[in-house]
Amino acid sequence: METWIKKYLPRLVSNLSPCGNCPVVNTAKAFNLPGQKAVVELLENLVAMIFPGCHGHAPVAAETVEDLMRRTLADTAVRLRDQVQRAFAYQCKFDRCRNCGDCRKRATRAVTALLDRLPAIRAVLQEDILAAYEGDPAARSTMEIVMSYPGVYAITVHRIAHELYREQVPLIPRVLSEYAHARTGIDIHPGAQIGPGFFIDHGTGVVIGETTIIGRRVKLYQGVTLSALSFAKDAKGHLIKGVKRHPNVEDHVVIYAGATILGGETTIGHDSTIGANVWLIHSVPPRSTVYNQEPQPYIKPRKPTQAKNKKVRTQRAQRML
Repeated sequence: METWIKKYLPRLVSNLSPCGNCPVVNTAKAFNLPGQKAVVELLENLVAMIFPGCHGHAPVAAETVEDLMRRTLADTAVRLRDQVQRAFAYQCKFDRCRNCGDCRKRATRAVTALLDRLPAIRAVLQEDILAAYEGDPAARSTMEIVMSYPGVYAITVHRIAHELYREQVPLIPRVLSEYAHARTGIDIHPGAQIGPGFFIDHGTGVVIGETTIIGRRVKLYQGVTLSALSFAKDAKGHLIKGVKRHPNVEDHVVIYAGATILGGETTIGHDSTIGANVWLIHSVPPRSTVYNQEPQPYIKPRKPTQAKNKKVRTQRAQRML
């Protein structure tokens, strides 16, 4: 190995070193983009301020919690402003400063808007937590939900990312949502609009697209997909961005596991129930129940000799223990 290092390592480093316009290298001289781990660390700080003592290593001291929050929020504000400023600067470079103002001022406005919204975000999350407690008979307490339910963590991150998305912050909202996706298996685009009292039970495999609009007190189960039916293209064959392409789900709707609902013109009317594995590409009126026709299972009875042989094998196995 020492011989290889001496002989080949300089050439390998030269071949891997950043090129002038390399799209996969983030350097201070070139893109100077936010660091993924730095963004995630700031996210965890914000989550800790929404739920003090719930996601750390130990409970916080009651007599010092306000001082801790003051110091953490001040530090997070400055550092997040720096990361958002870098994201805006990158976007300006990418768009050649089209409709671009002062990146630092824009970053300050975006971060202060998010911080000002934190109390309101926590109030909405309390409705989400209550919906989870009321909707899951296995839940023993709201604290259990806060500390362990992946759906609550995913919607917490989404509500933070969505505020930055509303402020048109590039890159960072998507970094946050994909971090939550990797951690929970729940993929919510930061652009999705989701009302209070939202609950994802189990969670794994849920996909909610960018232009989805979800009302109040909606419940999803695992594997639900709210996505696009097709992608509009311009005359040159390029995808047209920013158009409504994901469905609307009105208030008090329940969507069971594996259901797929597609299309920007598709609306699920309020107080409806969508059954498991349903495929929908058209709207459903309010108070509807939609389900697939129940298949007829084929039940093959075991022959008596098979049952007897299984009993004998079981008895032999028990004697061997």
